[in-house]
Amino acid sequence: MLSDYIAKDKKSTRDGFGAGLLEVGQKNDKVVGLCADLIGSLKMNAFMDAFPERFFQMGIAEANMMGVAAGLATSGQIPYTGTFANFSTGRVFDQIRQSIAYSHKNVKICASHAGVTLGEDGATHQIMEDVGMMKMLPGMAVINPCDYNQTKAATIAIAEYDGPVYLRFGRPGWPVFMPEGEFSIGKAVHMNEGKDVSIIATGHLMWYAVEAANVLESEGISVDLINIHTIKPLDATAILASAARTGCVVTAEEHQILGGLGGSVAQLLAANNPCPIEFVGMDDSFGESGKPDQLLAKYNMDTATILAKARAVMAKK
Repeated sequence: MLSDYIAKDKKSTRDGFGAGLLEVGQKNDKVVGLCADLIGSLKMNAFMDAFPERFFQMGIAEANMMGVAAGLATSGQIPYTGTFANFSTGRVFDQIRQSIAYSHKNVKICASHAGVTLGEDGATHQIMEDVGMMKMLPGMAVINPCDYNQTKAATIAIAEYDGPVYLRFGRPGWPVFMPEGEFSIGKAVHMNEGKDVSIIATGHLMWYAVEAANVLESEGISVDLINIHTIKPLDATAILASAARTGCVVTAEEHQILGGLGGSVAQLLAANNPCPIEFVGMDDSFGESGKPDQLLAKYNMDTATILAKARAVMAKK
């Protein structure tokens, strides 16, 4: 029920990654950390201090870091690489494709500062294409948790997943509203059952989806709310069931509309249950410098946009 999801605090999802990495390192001595000169930004300090013999500072050499991670995986270790999302994907796509994905190496590519909520660092650092790049790689799992608790749980869970993973998270303090310790790769969280419109969201925009759902419910509109933390493998069963209940869908993500969650959902619906769909995301644009909430509003990735899209899609039924 929506009433179960109330913001209790604000913490960054990257802090959730740091806490999860330390905990999984304590549980599993095969977990090793690699960082491309951004230990503080990735919150890897606690893991480094606890396990200096299992931590490797790679410097500003991201391509080499991916190659070393592939080698460590070959030797039976579980490497977690850490740098900004732009440098985790766009800068090193060739190394990921050839050295990690092609041979299905057990490497966990952990990417902070994704989307426009990176903020003041601007367009050159605000990658909005990374989910599309990673989900197209055969065998690559793509995970985009929505808050501190879910990111911490995801960081722990991926150690048990056999194969390459892209774990995406962000920089700003963000509402903490999900329960602790619950995470199942590839299994969506059904947050509210409704019959009028499905809202399917991922990452930071999940909180805005909760806000929008509360507004709609107060107006007598019944919202089926789905938290898609795993974009690949996609929970087709949950999405198709939701679309069948409501007959129309809105997707919401901090990513380009082309190639992200929305595209995956649209493809699934087109093949199985065609229905009206609207997309909330970056509309074929680069970002700019600014405060995270201001950028999300400017580029129509906010609560108001989700509300507008929900009303538009219901009118198409």
